[in-house]
Amino acid sequence: MATPAVSANTTSDVLASLTRSAQVASAQDEAQNKFLTLLTTQLKNQDPLNPLDNAQVTSQLAQISTVDGIERLNLTMGKLLDGLNGNETMQAAALVGRSVLVPGNHLSLGDEGARGGLTLDEPADSVIVSIRDANGLELSALDLGPLDAGTHGFAWDGTTQNGTPAVVGDYLMSVTASVGGERVGVTELERGTVTSVVRGNDGVSAEVGSLGMFGMAEIKQIL
Repeated sequence: MATPAVSANTTSDVLASLTRSAQVASAQDEAQNKFLTLLTTQLKNQDPLNPLDNAQVTSQLAQISTVDGIERLNLTMGKLLDGLNGNETMQAAALVGRSVLVPGNHLSLGDEGARGGLTLDEPADSVIVSIRDANGLELSALDLGPLDAGTHGFAWDGTTQNGTPAVVGDYLMSVTASVGGERVGVTELERGTVTSVVRGNDGVSAEVGSLGMFGMAEIKQIL
């Protein structure tokens, strides 16, 4: 059975419609305009004795519609992402002046003690925090007992192993975690104060005093 051909009138109507569409297209529709131009050229230069069949024209028009839909979807997604980034920046701004826990192995001991934290990759039945001075001498060891996977905070009142108070200042810490005698992955967290929020190419980051810049995902706990 022969495939119905596009009539001369139908071809003229399609050409007129495509031309009008191309004239009113905006600069953002450049890709669609190129597609329309290509199809228009095909129609203008078709062999009158062997014109394009309806299925071929319909298929190409469907491709135009698909490309246009993808472009509009990309534009909508771009606007949505811009809005989300703006909201993230506003939410992050609320952190300025707040104390947070970020990856690091320092403890700052003040008159009211020191606070730190840790993140466990999996549950542990034994978690020990070792606190050392600048020379590597262990001053205190905190037994936190069993802990679930996730982030946990701890406090040190500054008391050393011999019962005397440690001098106010900065100390080093390391955490050892295990379950059934097997080591568990752990990340030490130190305390700092958010001093500013920056939005860059990689997203929103927070400046945590002298500790440096940290992404929002690196802020494990807000104190």
